[in-house]
Amino acid sequence: MNSLLKSIEIIEAVSAHQPVGVGELSKLLQMPKSSVQRVLLTFQEAGWLRQASGEFTRWEISPRVLGVRPNALKGGALQRAAREPMQDLCNLVNETVHLSIPDGTDAMVLVEESECKQFVRTAYSIGNVSPFHATANGLALLAFMNERQIATILARDLPKYGDRTINDPALIREEIARIRERGYSINLGQYRRAIYAIGAPIFDSNGIAVASICISMPEQRFTESRIDEWGRAVMDTAARISTGGVQV
Repeated sequence: MNSLLKSIEIIEAVSAHQPVGVGELSKLLQMPKSSVQRVLLTFQEAGWLRQASGEFTRWEISPRVLGVRPNALKGGALQRAAREPMQDLCNLVNETVHLSIPDGTDAMVLVEESECKQFVRTAYSIGNVSPFHATANGLALLAFMNERQIATILARDLPKYGDRTINDPALIREEIARIRERGYSINLGQYRRAIYAIGAPIFDSNGIAVASICISMPEQRFTESRIDEWGRAVMDTAARISTGGVQV
């Protein structure tokens, strides 16, 4: 049983930090490199993991995982309520729109996408996992979680994904206060370099934040003077989904 649990820890760590190398996983999980490598190769053989392209061997989740994703990722009530508003927002701003839900307090999971028609655009696979502290969707939801959930997330080791990543809990709390005041989050390349996004939370009928949406674009199309315009558009869409009677 311990061996199985450790294997699950490894695949979850790959999901959270992908693409990631054996050495980094070994340090994160405090496991011997040989044990981590053995599990990685086993999951690769089973089709659950694959080696990312690049000069160094790094690991990432295989698309096969999507084949067993729960109904929440396959088109439940949230997606049905969000699909039309998301497409309307995509048409309005001509940028890709992402819908994500939290996996507890561990990470955000992409469950729906409306892809724009721009030649250069952002795109992620359904089921893609991303951190709370470095993404527009993650921060939008984090800002409206309860204090216990926020404390749990901020008590962790928060990775830096680049020079712009904010991983100091005190600074993140300052950003949370700004998000609550204006109603939307801003990600200026904090997670993926040169990918900018603006997000807003979605609430269920009890007023609990259960999901978030964002518009995502390459840095070259981001214009600072349009932040408020985009923010209002995202908030309006999130409110439209929320009032659609979302139950998650």
